[in-house]
Amino acid sequence: MTLRHLEMLVVAAALCVTAVCTAAKPARVTSQQEASTEKSSAEKSPLDYESFKTKVQPIFVKKRGEHARCYACHSQNESFFHLQRMAPGSTTWTEEQTRLNFRSVSHLVTPGDTEGSVLLLHPLAPEAGGDSFHSGGRQFESKDDPDWKTMAEWIRMAKPSN
Repeated sequence: MTLRHLEMLVVAAALCVTAVCTAAKPARVTSQQEASTEKSSAEKSPLDYESFKTKVQPIFVKKRGEHARCYACHSQNESFFHLQRMAPGSTTWTEEQTRLNFRSVSHLVTPGDTEGSVLLLHPLAPEAGGDSFHSGGRQFESKDDPDWKTMAEWIRMAKPSN
């Protein structure tokens, strides 16, 4: 196989991954009753909601070098990892939006397993063990990044469901 063929295969695979991630649409809250369900599901999750709210979620709006903030893309798309759009001029999410963000992010996490959690692997540089493609660039060059470590600790703290 020539280098050109290999490059074309890598590009095709990246496009397929992008298409799959974009096609999966998150659930939306359409009533107060569903918002209540979100609250109870967050309370039952093995992942700690308060740690997510205070430590992990702020990472999604943080400026990361030359890269766009996670929020810039993931609040505009309809991918599996979808962040709620903040009100114009706001720099934080409401409680209801935070619960929806928690739900979206929870689908990308294997509680207790940092090596099996897409949330950590997808934006991590391939040289550090991450996925080979992330359209938002390499948010984390290594597992030594303080924000990557914060998310990893949040995932490690969770006890897998039995």
